[in-house]
Amino acid sequence: MDEALAKEDQGRVTSRPMSKKPPSLEDHRVRVGAERREKTRMRLLQSALGVFSEKGPDAAVIDDVIVAAGVSRGTFYNHFKTTHELLLALATSMSDEVLAVVDPVVLTFSDPVQRFSAGTRLYMQMALRYPTWGRFITSVGTRIATRGQLIDEYLTRDLTIAVGSKRVMVTDVLVARDIVLGSIFYGIETMLTEPTHAHHAEQLVATFLRGMGVAPKEADTIAFMPLPEVGAVQGPIFSTVSPQRRPGTGRNASARTSAAPVPAKRQSATRST
Repeated sequence: MDEALAKEDQGRVTSRPMSKKPPSLEDHRVRVGAERREKTRMRLLQSALGVFSEKGPDAAVIDDVIVAAGVSRGTFYNHFKTTHELLLALATSMSDEVLAVVDPVVLTFSDPVQRFSAGTRLYMQMALRYPTWGRFITSVGTRIATRGQLIDEYLTRDLTIAVGSKRVMVTDVLVARDIVLGSIFYGIETMLTEPTHAHHAEQLVATFLRGMGVAPKEADTIAFMPLPEVGAVQGPIFSTVSPQRRPGTGRNASARTSAAPVPAKRQSATRST
């Protein structure tokens, strides 16, 4: 019987783990090709920022971009069909790089009103720290800079919680979203182009919070609450953008610091005798 079992074992096919095949030359070529393609795409985006900033999003043409990037027309069309598609890709990539820094700070707050208020101020601060980006996003308009972008998604996330928990007296989340987004982008443009008073962004937040039904004292407290310091934006596009040398040294002093004083009307007045 033992002899029969031994013969049976000899005839049985033993399964063995398959050894991993070494990466083929074809796999290597695919990877290198993908890396080269992404590098070229990023060069087009980086060059486009300079072109759009200099000529404006409506006046720039494909030839301007390919000259700045040092690529052929065919290479451009391998990545983008039109300058509008390039414009959208650039706005998306830069906003995502900013939000990768801003949103983790926003999520440290448990209160949804504090979240979107802090996010508003931080996003505006970044536009002032990187005025090239700030001017770019205000020039392309909210249809490109916000529609379907992460800023729209994150803001709607926090506003939905705020409306659902009745922290704000607004029944329609889209109405609340439009109020905040309009304030952000028009406020950025104002602070970059007009002489504004100190803490313009904080006053803006306090005002739209009151409009949403937040009590005036609480609105001021939230709008002027100290915020953590936010580091530089990390990303392949922002790596080519020079930040303002120091917050508060530009034309406007508004929203240049994370912490702001209590509004003057909240301070007790002293009368000389």
